[in-house]
Amino acid sequence: MDGFVALVHDLLVESGLPDATIFRKSKVELPGFFRPTKEWDLLVVIDGILLASIEFKSQVGSFGNNYNNRTEEALGNATDLWAAYREGAFKPSPKPWLGYLMLLEETEDSTSSVTVAEPHFKVFEEFHGASYAKRYEILCKKLVRERLYDAACFILSDREGGQKGKLKEPNPELSFQNFVASLTARAIAYAKTRR
Repeated sequence: MDGFVALVHDLLVESGLPDATIFRKSKVELPGFFRPTKEWDLLVVIDGILLASIEFKSQVGSFGNNYNNRTEEALGNATDLWAAYREGAFKPSPKPWLGYLMLLEETEDSTSSVTVAEPHFKVFEEFHGASYAKRYEILCKKLVRERLYDAACFILSDREGGQKGKLKEPNPELSFQNFVASLTARAIAYAKTRR
């Protein structure tokens, strides 16, 4: 994921944000509402304002347990950040931009149909027969449509292709291009107001 983080960093700098306002490896903690702090993968803090916060996730193998954990993390992180924002933790920040990027290993196990248990109630139809890849796509789409995140990106890559930059984006709505277009638009708009 370091390559994606570095690329997003470079795009933010090209958008007019000073390098010193983009945090990747240190000073990435933000106060939470349900916990004291959360470390984010990339933060933009400029002029005392939280401009953007991004979570970069990847998964290789162990799809069953990790899918549920990643889902809970994504929901919990957004809920915690928005509650902290509501309570004024980031004053004087206007609403920050929040992003989520998921890179999933493309294998037969991640792209094959998965059954669901329905001992008491029916699950939503879109999950019937959905592979773990499809479940992640659904998750990312819902994270944006429920306005928990401003943008989400979902990428598939196998082990060999990923090393060579060969990626698949199964849903155009969740493409890297859409993700960075939304983020850099926010960065450019803020950079212009600083002048």
